[in-house]
Amino acid sequence: SSGINAEWPSRPGVLVDHFSLRPGSGGTGLHPGGDGMVRRLRFRRDLTLCCLTERRSTQPYGMHGGGCGARGRNVLERCNGQVINLGAKCAVQVVPGDVFLLETPGGGGWGHPDNGEKPPGTTRDNARDTAREDMPAKLRKVEVRGSVAQYTRNQESA
Repeated sequence: SSGINAEWPSRPGVLVDHFSLRPGSGGTGLHPGGDGMVRRLRFRRDLTLCCLTERRSTQPYGMHGGGCGARGRNVLERCNGQVINLGAKCAVQVVPGDVFLLETPGGGGWGHPDNGEKPPGTTRDNARDTAREDMPAKLRKVEVRGSVAQYTRNQESA
């Protein structure tokens, strides 16, 4: 919701002005992509702002006819009125009164939104395997491991 005006306990000098979903940023599809987030941070002292983000120049892609999600944006609104598009990766000095607007990308959609039919051979159980078929042959052989893979397995087994 907007108007939070709460200081991050772990980040003194940073005021959260706004935090919300980014409606409409998810791609269209039988299963639409999730909406991104909007965060508006106001700085109350001199700091270094570092951004290490992705999907600022390319959209998150949809699969099996699903639409792309919206690109993310990193915008710095200087207290003197100057507005700067920071791009995906940067480090910049900020002063009291500067505002950072972070818009995370929306997720890509899956499936054709018009007909409500899933492509042949796709089910909840094999959706990940079907997605792998869209990858180049060289990448399909990569074993999926790590905490994200374990999280995915846990979610799919529920």
